[in-house]
Order: sequence, then C-alpha cells, then structure tokens
Amino acid sequence: MADTITIMLVRSRAGKTPAQRKCLDALGLKRREVARTISDTPAVRGIINKIPHLVTIVSK
Repeated sequence: MADTITIMLVRSRAGKTPAQRKCLDALGLKRREVARTISDTPAVRGIINKIPHLVTIVSK
C-alpha cells in the first residue's frame, strides 16, 4: 500500500484566487478544520506546495 498523508484546511477558502480554490478542490478540502487522508504522491505534494498558507500536514 502506498504511503498516506493527512492534511487539514486551516484557513478559509473565501477570498482566495480561483487557482487556489481549484487546488483545494483537487485535495477534497471543502471546510475548515476538516482533515483528509490521501495518498502521498509527488502530484499531491506539488498541490500542497502551491497553498502552504492554507493547509497544514497533520500526519505523514
């Protein structure tokens, strides 16, 4: 099984650019303080690196 990563949206998506909202949609993050566990791939890491001010990594 592939490694997983748990991320949490810590800042609101309100007032963010459309590109940032698309990144959040790709990660499946809709509301604040909700954690989501997804596979840890280079593509996911790239999305997280685009919006580090909005999300936090809870566990690796």
